[in-house]
Amino acid sequence: MGALGTSDIFLFERFRFDGRGLFRRAEDGGLVPLKIGSRAEEILRVLVERAGELVSKDEIIAKVWPGTTVEESNLTVQISTLRRSLDEKPAAASYIQTVPGRGYRFVAEVARIDPDMPKNSSSAPPQRLSIVVLPFADLSEDPDQQYFADGITEDLTTDLSRIPHSFVISRHTAFTYRNRSISTKQIGRELGVRYVLEGSVRRSGDHVRVAAQLVDADIDAHLWAERYDRSRADLFELQDEIVSAIAGAIEPELLKFERDRIAALPQQSEDTYELYQRGMFHHHRQNKADNLKAQGYFRRALLKDPQSPQATAALSIALTIAAYLSWTEDPNRNYAEAFEFGERAVALDGRYPNAHFALALICMWTGRTERAAADWKKPSNSIRALRRRMRCSGSCLPFWANLGPEWRALRRVCSSARETRDCSSGSPGWRPLTIS
Repeated sequence: MGALGTSDIFLFERFRFDGRGLFRRAEDGGLVPLKIGSRAEEILRVLVERAGELVSKDEIIAKVWPGTTVEESNLTVQISTLRRSLDEKPAAASYIQTVPGRGYRFVAEVARIDPDMPKNSSSAPPQRLSIVVLPFADLSEDPDQQYFADGITEDLTTDLSRIPHSFVISRHTAFTYRNRSISTKQIGRELGVRYVLEGSVRRSGDHVRVAAQLVDADIDAHLWAERYDRSRADLFELQDEIVSAIAGAIEPELLKFERDRIAALPQQSEDTYELYQRGMFHHHRQNKADNLKAQGYFRRALLKDPQSPQATAALSIALTIAAYLSWTEDPNRNYAEAFEFGERAVALDGRYPNAHFALALICMWTGRTERAAADWKKPSNSIRALRRRMRCSGSCLPFWANLGPEWRALRRVCSSARETRDCSSGSPGWRPLTIS
């Protein structure tokens, strides 16, 4: 074994440093071992663990040669060995920067993979929704436009990280895979993720074309793909619009894939996430028998974790729908319990979109449209909850288009043209609940 424990993985530029040693990634995506010696490995570990920081010569010597008196020249020799293996650029751009009279600084951007993150394999797939957004390729003729593609990548990473129970690889780690010819299967294995989102940006004047595709890294299969063409002079507004469109389309697709995947597996344990996803599988089948099964799974999930806003909101919605469609002998009891769970879901996590959705749904279908006397413009409970839900997430909104008279009230109180447009058009891939 080298200087590191086998579970420590550091990624920077074209290199990987782990318990086996230092590797350079070849053009075909394979890893080529670099022989640098155990002392050089130990020095490299000290530097990459504190990347961007000045590490004094005394600190390095104390950690690499503990309890031993050594000449400073020994450190200089090992640093030279590292530079010969790492630096593919002129000396001025060395990964290891010398601070005269003080020490050294590792200046490359380093991503450290959490040794406890889920591992991906066909026999033991991750039990959480796991995804990496790879750097979008810039296909524009002007190389200075890369910043626009990078902005889309960063914003998508941020948006997808808001999905409950999700595991999203950080931007720093994802960007170490820029311009590398590696299969999605290998990326999935290295990062421990099931899904890979990749894409490209081509810009010509005010016209921008963005292509995105979602891949199941476990089987290297395309699950979803879309192309977006936009013309807009304001790049920030354009970037925001494209990111919202992609994230709004991806989220329901990802959640559907996860529901179907878990439902197809034999139940392994009373895990809150698995119980919740199995409940969602039955919930989306939209019939009386499956609604009852969904309620059962959500209640079992709450027995495992009473603080789960996802299971709490889902149970509230299932109870409300069962009451509204007369799938229960006591609708009033369902409504009362649904309202209690809806309020609890919002209290557990006020930023979770479906918590506001659940509360808005029960308020709407039980006629809780009272307005505050002090402000006649103050919207009803359902509209207030819905507007909060819209601020939390732009996806799943078409559901509301079929829910009755309060939809017209919603359109009147939407505070911006954009809200109204989003409500009316909705997100691709969402199957609305139609109620006659």
